[in-house]
Amino acid sequence: MEEQHHPTTPFGRRSLTLAHLASQAIAKARPPERAVHKWNVFRAICTARMRIGVSERALTVLDALLTFHPETVLTGDGLIVFPSNYQLSLRAHGMAPATLRRHLAVLVDAGLIVRRDSPNGKRYARKGRAGEVETAFGFDLSPLVARADEFEAFAEAVRAEERALKLVRERITLCRRDIAKMIATGIEEGVPTRQGGQGPADWAEVHALYRGLIERIPRTAPPAVLEPIAEELSVLADEILILLETHIKTQIPSANESQTERHKQNSNPNILPELEPRFPESQGARSAPTPPSSRSSEGSFPLGMVLDACPDVSDYAKGGISNWRDFLATASVVRSMLGVSPSAFEEAQNVMGDIPAAIVIAAILQRGSAIASAGGYLRELTRKAETGEFSLGPMLMALIGSRKREKKRA
Repeated sequence: MEEQHHPTTPFGRRSLTLAHLASQAIAKARPPERAVHKWNVFRAICTARMRIGVSERALTVLDALLTFHPETVLTGDGLIVFPSNYQLSLRAHGMAPATLRRHLAVLVDAGLIVRRDSPNGKRYARKGRAGEVETAFGFDLSPLVARADEFEAFAEAVRAEERALKLVRERITLCRRDIAKMIATGIEEGVPTRQGGQGPADWAEVHALYRGLIERIPRTAPPAVLEPIAEELSVLADEILILLETHIKTQIPSANESQTERHKQNSNPNILPELEPRFPESQGARSAPTPPSSRSSEGSFPLGMVLDACPDVSDYAKGGISNWRDFLATASVVRSMLGVSPSAFEEAQNVMGDIPAAIVIAAILQRGSAIASAGGYLRELTRKAETGEFSLGPMLMALIGSRKREKKRA
């Protein structure tokens, strides 16, 4: 019996490229006794699909092609499958013929399969008298066997990068949480930021440095890009911790007394703590307090919606934000860090109400470097609120929409 000839060129107007010839050469050079588990190879290709250059839809077609090979192990010479477009489309979840042909071409170009077209372009097999397949025309799965080790190496590299990315993102998250809460503690406890005439002028400057690092974090980036940022955040966290620990050491003699005083001041849980420190009458004071029911006891928007739009504010909460009281106290800390003056914040509270003003502070924090002057921006919104030109709803919905778009891109 004459030796079977394996066609090299595709049928019809399809062109032959050097990449196609290279794939055929790799398939031809594989040892005949080489055997691989077809689904193990397929899983490796799925993991490394971005490196190989195939889409999810193309992998759906490859999955369908593999089901036409009767054995789980790919070995030997009988690796050509010859399904009709109709049957292949059914196993590819009803994929349209034109889409099917496009993704088959992608698999060929990526070197995952090789075309073995018949003289008339049809796919079929010719059997001998004993019933064995003598000649087959269709798609040759030999490259999967020949390149199995290469695909597994790609997949392992991808898994290693994913592990490294997960670790560096965890490190960034922990540093962000620690820095935000330590800054909040430093502000509330009045911890000085300068030691021996050196260091940042105040906690607002420390917070600005922190936000500058956060703004550098891209939406999607490899570990090599995130590692330097994680290192800078770690250094900043260590420096802030040193500030707090140094302050604790200098305050040890009066620690018990100060703790007792704070306990007495907060002994009544029904009194909302002051959100701003006292300041001279010349800076202005509220002429008459507004009833709590209209100013601070409840918000016009659900707290969950506000936190969904402005998640960064939660980083500065000592024990989390579970109610509006927690939110107001956290917003007061954030206000100081953003450099918003007490008078600007008080004016916003007078015009908008306590909770809406606090929501605006959280929104300003969320927008980060997009707002050059937090205090000036708050005063502008306050003026618009006085004339009815500003509403919180569109601002919150814009922030929620922006976060959803970022997640989708990521």
